[in-house]
Amino acid sequence: MSARELITEHLDLWTGAVTKKSSSGRGSNGKVELTGVKKLRELILDLALKGRLSERFIDDQPAEKLIEQFFLHKEKLVKDGELRRQKKLPEITYQEHEYKIPETWQVERLARLSHQITKGTTPTSIGLSFAEKGVNFVKVESLHDGGINHANVQFISQDTHQALQRSQLEAGDILFSIAGTIGKTAIVQDIDTPANTNQALAIIKGTSQVFTERFLKLQLDSFVSAKAKNKARGGAMSNISLGDLSNLVVIVPPIEEQHRIVQKVDELMALCDRLEQQTSDQLEAHETLVDTLLGTLTQSANATELAENWARLAEYFDTLFTTEQSIDKLKQTILQLAVMGRLVEQDDGDEPAEQLIERIATHKAETGNGKRRASKPPKSGTAESQPFQIPSTWAWMPLRQTGITSTGKTPSTKNASFFSGDIPFIGPGQVTAAGKINTPEKYLSEEGILQSEEALSGDILTVCIGGSIGKTAIVTERCGFNQQLNKIRPVLVEPSYLLAAINADFFQHSIREKATGSATPIINRSKWESIAIPLAPLDEQRRIVQKVDELMALCDHLKQRLTQASNTRCQLAGAVVEGALN
Repeated sequence: MSARELITEHLDLWTGAVTKKSSSGRGSNGKVELTGVKKLRELILDLALKGRLSERFIDDQPAEKLIEQFFLHKEKLVKDGELRRQKKLPEITYQEHEYKIPETWQVERLARLSHQITKGTTPTSIGLSFAEKGVNFVKVESLHDGGINHANVQFISQDTHQALQRSQLEAGDILFSIAGTIGKTAIVQDIDTPANTNQALAIIKGTSQVFTERFLKLQLDSFVSAKAKNKARGGAMSNISLGDLSNLVVIVPPIEEQHRIVQKVDELMALCDRLEQQTSDQLEAHETLVDTLLGTLTQSANATELAENWARLAEYFDTLFTTEQSIDKLKQTILQLAVMGRLVEQDDGDEPAEQLIERIATHKAETGNGKRRASKPPKSGTAESQPFQIPSTWAWMPLRQTGITSTGKTPSTKNASFFSGDIPFIGPGQVTAAGKINTPEKYLSEEGILQSEEALSGDILTVCIGGSIGKTAIVTERCGFNQQLNKIRPVLVEPSYLLAAINADFFQHSIREKATGSATPIINRSKWESIAIPLAPLDEQRRIVQKVDELMALCDHLKQRLTQASNTRCQLAGAVVEGALN
C-alpha cells in the first residue's frame, strides 16, 4: 500500500481521532487536537526515514562512498589548519539504531558528518551589549516554521559580532535549540546573515557534502529530536549538551535519494494540511451549530417556546453532542437554565424568596454574623443586577447576603509546626475546572489553621486571582485555604444551588468583568461578594439541584462513552501506524 493510499484508505480514522488539548483554568477554550492527523504526520516521517517512501536507482552514489569522500575532505581541512580535529566518538550500538535500512544507506554520528557543532554566547554575560540595530542576534524565540523570523530578533554591533566569532552564522547552518524548548530547528539562509546566536541554540556546520539541508532538518524534526529530548536534564529550564547532540545517530541515504524523499514528504504533508483544514472547518461549523441551538434554549421567551426549542435540539442530539467541548457547553446551558428558573416548574406553595431573604438575615443576626434588619435585594432595572428575567417568586440579591464570606490566609512558612498536621491546605491549584478539590501538597496543624482561614464541609471556595480565576468547588472536609481563594458559607441556602449559580455563565462573566489586571486578573472579596445571584425559593432550590444532578450525570455518561470511542479511534490510528512501520 502506497503512502497516499494509506491516507485515503483510513480517512475516517485520521479525521475521527481527536482529543481535547490539555488545559487549566476556567478560561480554557476547550480546543481539540487532531490526534489522527498528527499520528499520520509522524508516520510519514518515520516511513521516509526508513526508506519506505522513496525509490532506489542504480546510478545513485551509495552513502558509504559519500561519507568516505567527506571524511577525506574533512581530514584535509584539519591538516590545513582550517578545522580542529574532533575527539573520537564511540561506535554505534544496535540499541542506538535497531531498525533495518536500505543497503545503499548508512548510519553515523552527527558530529562525524559535520565540520563543527557549537553554540553561542549571550553578549551581556561577557561584558558586551545589545544594540538598537546592526547584526541579527537569533534566539530560540526567533525560530519559526523552519526559518528565522526577523521580527523577533535582537541586534548586536559589528564589533560584538567579531568578538563572538565562534557563533557567527553562515547560510546552510542548521540551528537546533538545546535549552528551554528543545528541538526547534531552522535552516540559516543568505538573507539571515550576518547573524549570531546565544547558548540556547546549537549550530551544526559543514554538512552540505553529506546531507541536503532539508533532509537533515527532517531528521532533526523527527526521531533525532525525540532522542535529544529524552536526554534533557534540568529543572525549570531543561537542556541538553553539545555532547549529547554530537553523539546522536543519523541516517545517510544517497544524496539524490534525499532530494526524492524531501519531495515526497512535502507532497504528503500538503495532503495532511488539506485534511487538517477540512477537519478543522467541520469542527468549527459543528461548534457554531451547537452554540446557536443551545442559545435558543436560554433565549426562549416562555415555557412553551423552551419546550419547542428543546424538542428541536433533542431530535439531533446524537449529531450535535459528539465532542467534549459540545458536552461541556450543554452542561453550561443546563446551569444557566437552572438559575433562570427554566429547569423545573414553580410551585405556588413554596415560600417566596423575599421571605427566605428575611429569614437568612434574621439567622445571621441571631448568630452574630449579620444585622437583624432584613437585607434588600439590589435595585431592579440595571443590567448587572438583572441580566435576565427570573420567576416572580424569585429575587435578586448580592452573593454576600446568601451566607458568610471570608478570604483565606497563609500561615508563616518560617514556622514549620504550622504545617505539621493533617488538615488539608488548599490553594488555586487544588481547585479543578470540574468543581473538585484535589489532594493538596501541604497540610496544617491545629495551631496552623488558627493562622489561616477554616472551611467546613458545605462551604464554597472560589479562585479570585490568575488564569484560573472563577474556578469554584464545594468543600467536602475541613480544610484551610490561602489568600487567593474566597469562601462563602451558605445560610439557609442549598450549597449545590449556590455552586450552580456561581458556575453559571452570567456569574463567571461578572467575575472576569470586575477583575483588575490584564496579565494576572484579580477580583477582591468586596467585588466578588457584590455580584448579584437569582435566589429561588428553598424548596425549588432542592428540586433544581436534583434535576441538575440528573442531567449532569447524563452528560458525564455521554462524555464517558465519547472518551471511550475517541480512545478506540486513537488506538486504531496508532495500530495502523505501527502496522505500516512493521
